[in-house]
Amino acid sequence: MSLVAIVGRPNVGKSTLFNRLVGMRQAIVDDTAGVTRDRHYGRSDWNGREFSVVDTGGYTSNSDDVFETAIRRQVQIAIDEADVILFMVEAATGITDYDAEIAEVLRRSKKPVILCVNKVDSGDKMYDAYQFYGLGLGELYSISAANGSGTGDLLDAVVAALPEESASEDPYAGLPRVAIVGKPNVGKSSLTNALLGEERNIVTPVAGTTRDSIETHYNKFGHEFMLVDTAGIRKKGKVNEDLEFYSVMRSIRAIEHSDVCVMMIDATTGMEAQDMNIFNLIIRNRKGCVLVVNKWDLFVKDSSTMKEYTAALKSRLAPFDDVPIIFSSVLKMQRIQDVLSAVAQVYANYSQRIPTARLNEALLPIIEETPPPAWKGKYVKVKYITQLPTAFPAFAFFCNLPQYVKEPYKRFLENQLRAAFPLTGCPVQIYCRQK
Repeated sequence: MSLVAIVGRPNVGKSTLFNRLVGMRQAIVDDTAGVTRDRHYGRSDWNGREFSVVDTGGYTSNSDDVFETAIRRQVQIAIDEADVILFMVEAATGITDYDAEIAEVLRRSKKPVILCVNKVDSGDKMYDAYQFYGLGLGELYSISAANGSGTGDLLDAVVAALPEESASEDPYAGLPRVAIVGKPNVGKSSLTNALLGEERNIVTPVAGTTRDSIETHYNKFGHEFMLVDTAGIRKKGKVNEDLEFYSVMRSIRAIEHSDVCVMMIDATTGMEAQDMNIFNLIIRNRKGCVLVVNKWDLFVKDSSTMKEYTAALKSRLAPFDDVPIIFSSVLKMQRIQDVLSAVAQVYANYSQRIPTARLNEALLPIIEETPPPAWKGKYVKVKYITQLPTAFPAFAFFCNLPQYVKEPYKRFLENQLRAAFPLTGCPVQIYCRQK
């Protein structure tokens, strides 16, 4: 699928146009300059032609800012990847030094460039747009990304500039979605970059560097899935700016739309209250889970440290402690492959369909031997068990008196299921129904 990159200096409205093209509020938009930091991908279509769109951070130069240096690299990578480049400028400010510098970079790229003058939301401002012919990039298109005026003509030009390609279905449809989640600064973007083998997402020592949820197609070492790097999720009381509120909402949505969550914690701080909140969020949404204890190289260890740490973690996670735990150091590339293997195994467990015959064969004898406790002289008899057609592992136990099966016995049934079938990393839901 062809790729269109939106580039420009900070705060000209690139993310607003991106959201309009992909048809949803996917990228965070705010009046603050420099909100977008990573490349952000989405899909758009116009007149029956589908294409991918990438939103980039605002391009600046001669800056010592750690983010802006990284953003420049990200923009350059996006330009190299793109088939067509949408160069966005702002009518009211005129041609700035940054605009002229970006125009020079784009001319050298030899890619089709479409000049897009934003914030032309009245007839008077149309005259402000003409000065941008001075950039020497040919035809320009005056638009207002906020209200959509002029975007039709712009999209006609974009589609005309795209290379010819045969129509095909989305190659990523149906792939497992893996979200990397955790508190700020536990190494989520570093893990994404380590898995991909490239600097896909910006990494700095500053907590809260990642603001959007960034999706990437992963296809290496026999594993293929959509990898989603998310913003760190802080306690509600510490989210004190609009940008971070939206970032946290994106991260929560990424959990809701994933199949497996790789939850990262910092080995030096352990499983804190906010880590438990994130873990409980994963469980409430019935998602597969792999727990990665990062920065293990900074932890003082002896021969039994890992065993003791694992036992302490499992007691903290109870009752759902059947989760793969991997001790890693992303910066030193320790046990990165173990994370991949665990994700693949948990997804296989999460998506498996267990035949009804096998379920009954394994569990009915155990239930007969250890039946539910009698309630007011009434005995519960389980007739048969079947797996429900849900995205997560859910099982229906058909019995004569489902209302008398209490939570402790449901936990017993879940433990028997886990003992009989591979369900590691998967929350299991048990329903008792009338037969």
